[in-house]
Amino acid sequence: MPMMDAPSYFLISVSNRENLELCLKYRMAGFTNSINGFWTFLDIKEGDYISFLYGARVKNLYKVVRKVVYKNAENLPPWQPVKFKQSGKTYYFPFRLYLKQERILDEPMIRPEFAYVAENLLLRGGYRKTHFQADTVTFYNVSNMGESFKGEHMPLDIDADTFIPKIVFKRDKQKIPEKYHFHELILQALVRKKLQDVLDGIVEYFGLNHRAEEFEILGEKALPEGYVDIFIKLKHPVGENRYLLAEVKRGKAQNKDLKQLKIYLSEFKNEAVGGILIAKDFPKRKRSVERNILMIKYSFESLNPNEEYAYEDLLERLQLDVLSPR
Repeated sequence: MPMMDAPSYFLISVSNRENLELCLKYRMAGFTNSINGFWTFLDIKEGDYISFLYGARVKNLYKVVRKVVYKNAENLPPWQPVKFKQSGKTYYFPFRLYLKQERILDEPMIRPEFAYVAENLLLRGGYRKTHFQADTVTFYNVSNMGESFKGEHMPLDIDADTFIPKIVFKRDKQKIPEKYHFHELILQALVRKKLQDVLDGIVEYFGLNHRAEEFEILGEKALPEGYVDIFIKLKHPVGENRYLLAEVKRGKAQNKDLKQLKIYLSEFKNEAVGGILIAKDFPKRKRSVERNILMIKYSFESLNPNEEYAYEDLLERLQLDVLSPR
């Protein structure tokens, strides 16, 4: 039986102080029309919690109450479009999160309670990533920092048309921000949510002495040798933790993907109990690899590659099939 979808907690990286002040003033998060902005918007759902991250400090705690995508967002407040000199590209903010402030806090990242996210920041080279998913322990700690927010909130009144962005499987059909080509980051966001449905089988395969509901499924985890796409760990470890590392590939898995996953596993020594490789297909001769690598094949039910799909439609169509070793 699938588990209840518990709220996740994210730290949203803000590029400059001016944008931070606008986020705080209007209690709104905005993401650009880049693939990373779209990915962030898909990764965070209504009911999740976020804090802003700027200058190595964590600002406030908010609940996501509404997600909106605006048409003609380059002309909408509160953020100005951003032009990058090197590429010449201009980005604006069509993807918006409306927030309800829960707590007032302004805490340094050097606090040990932020160790999980701080390690990701250090290994990923700072703020170039749009968002960081924190673990349950971090979320509980933040929920007790600072003080409860009791103030009033006057939301920014935006009178503009909205739309639902679509995902296409033919590159020539892409028209940003209305239509995005099916990128591996989009697949990661889909798989992270869908893995809950097969977590019982994964836990059973690896012979773990824990129930599936004791684990949490997190986004990217930075490692010294790179980063793993999905990181599964115990929510409340006692004495030691148990890690499962998952790599997601949009196409057919290759030998190099297995080798890379093995390198990632070696970095955790005894606490990493296994790896999961998720791909569209696998070489048949690779089905009988080491016991500590589980292969899962993804597919979309009744998908027409010439059509366009909303994210929620793809999530409903997504199927994960655990392949038995041969």
